[in-house]
Amino acid sequence: MLQKILILCLCVVAGIHHPVIADTSKVIATAGATTIEGAAGGGIVPWAVINGYASTEQWSATAMSTLVTVDDFTLQAVGASLSVDNRFEVSLTKQTFDLDTMGGKLGQDIIGIKYKLAGELLYTSLPQISVGLQYKRVDDFTIPNAVGARNDWGLDAYLAASKVYFDAIAGRNLVTNLTLRATKANQTGLLGFGTTTNNDYHLQTEVSVALLLTDNIALGYEYKQKPNQLSFAKEDDWQDIFMAWFINKHLSLVGAYANLGSIAGFERQKGWYLSIEGTL
Repeated sequence: MLQKILILCLCVVAGIHHPVIADTSKVIATAGATTIEGAAGGGIVPWAVINGYASTEQWSATAMSTLVTVDDFTLQAVGASLSVDNRFEVSLTKQTFDLDTMGGKLGQDIIGIKYKLAGELLYTSLPQISVGLQYKRVDDFTIPNAVGARNDWGLDAYLAASKVYFDAIAGRNLVTNLTLRATKANQTGLLGFGTTTNNDYHLQTEVSVALLLTDNIALGYEYKQKPNQLSFAKEDDWQDIFMAWFINKHLSLVGAYANLGSIAGFERQKGWYLSIEGTL
């Protein structure tokens, strides 16, 4: 189903006759990477930037594959996105969560949209500000239902602000991002949404900072606050330290050391994150 939607989106955008120009006016690395949820940003935090390197009256397509391995679990995410005019982004992502120790799998589909409201990442005093929505649905509600989740689907809404500060540290540029997310998701949705006793939204804060060591290599840190709703097991905030290499405007790699805390009763889940991304 997701593949059919993506093909349809590609056909619609191609029909607009917006050119794709490989050497656009967007500076390398300003598109960010792609998160495990499909939106442009870091690894776990969506930024205000729009995926790809399309400028005004252009479109761009991006595909990514990500693997996260921690002590007792493995998460795989594959997805694709389209951006138009450096203002609008739509993304489709499939996540598969392997319960390595327990056996079995969890999964969810994510459809995301993002719209740039105001500002610029580089050249204005006002940060680039974008709003986004993510519709999520789990593949199988059996385990989430058993641990107390209320619904098999949910809708996250977020507001992100991103800004580059020139010559900020030792003459290098610094990228900063602040995201506010309203969510009902348990473990980002893999364990369902809400609980049998509470179906309220929770406002969570997510931050990213990245120092550009060169024009195309970034070293950064992310922190993702998460609601702790399910009574059967504690849910900790996530954080990671990452290195991103934007080889060119068509290919990038991101590696990270991730600390995901407690997941489904398994404490101290730490491990590695690797993502590869291609852009047209």
